[in-house]
Amino acid sequence: MTALHRTLATTTALVASLALASCSSSDPLASTDAGAGAIVIGSQQYYSNEIIAEIFAQALEAEGREVDRQFAIGQREVYLPEIEEGFIDLFPEYTGPLLHAWDPDSTATSEADVEKALAAATPEGLRTLATAQASDQDAYAVTSTFAAEHDVDSVDDLAGLGIPLALGGNPEGADRPQGPAGLKAAYGVDVSYTSIDDSGGPLTIKALLDDDIQLAVVYTANPQVGDEDLVVLDDPEDLFISSHVVPLASDALDADAAAVIDEVTSALTMDQLLALNTRSVDEQASATVIARDWLADVGLD
Repeated sequence: MTALHRTLATTTALVASLALASCSSSDPLASTDAGAGAIVIGSQQYYSNEIIAEIFAQALEAEGREVDRQFAIGQREVYLPEIEEGFIDLFPEYTGPLLHAWDPDSTATSEADVEKALAAATPEGLRTLATAQASDQDAYAVTSTFAAEHDVDSVDDLAGLGIPLALGGNPEGADRPQGPAGLKAAYGVDVSYTSIDDSGGPLTIKALLDDDIQLAVVYTANPQVGDEDLVVLDDPEDLFISSHVVPLASDALDADAAAVIDEVTSALTMDQLLALNTRSVDEQASATVIARDWLADVGLD
């Protein structure tokens, strides 16, 4: 039994609750037949993260490498210690949240600043590989109709429109830097606030489509962003922390394997991540199938 398995076995309640919520067919507690030289790849218990991990795995297998999948193993408090101790070789992560896991007091928010701070905060024995263009983070969004009518593609375009604007988001967002006070201070944009407690989910997006709100806080990788043709606005003042897909690797991961993963992340765009997530949610396609098809589409199979 590996240390990963021992840790998960002692967190019985957490694993049980997460397993009930999982759509994954992978069992992180299951034994594997992988050899001692296999590259151990982990994933969160989050469908989008597991798809990326499966892409990593299939890309490496296409190059003749042996892979040990340790998928759907929970959240950072469970898996990060295992990565730090060297029991996991490769893990798809997100720059902003990973930075805050290691440096909770960091004030970096822009893509460049977050990557620089993350490099400094990464513990010895680990490294981050090439960052993808794709992100999975909070952002402001409007409908495509609103964007076209008012010629809006950035948050600063909202200033001076001369129309009432309501921002929708989780209740706690009203007092956060990304709420009305932050928009006023950073962009000169006046908004009222509508609390919608579903983390940018269907209720928030319905309110946006119904014009009950004109601006919403959403996740950039939410399939509904693409399904409903929403416009994610540029945030030049970086009110939201940058959170791009980034592989976290052990120093034990060799240069050839790292080069394969760099090819994957260099090909993973925001539109493609949305499409991957949409297949999982709308088609209920498996991570295995989604990863296989994407690698073929981008010529990395």
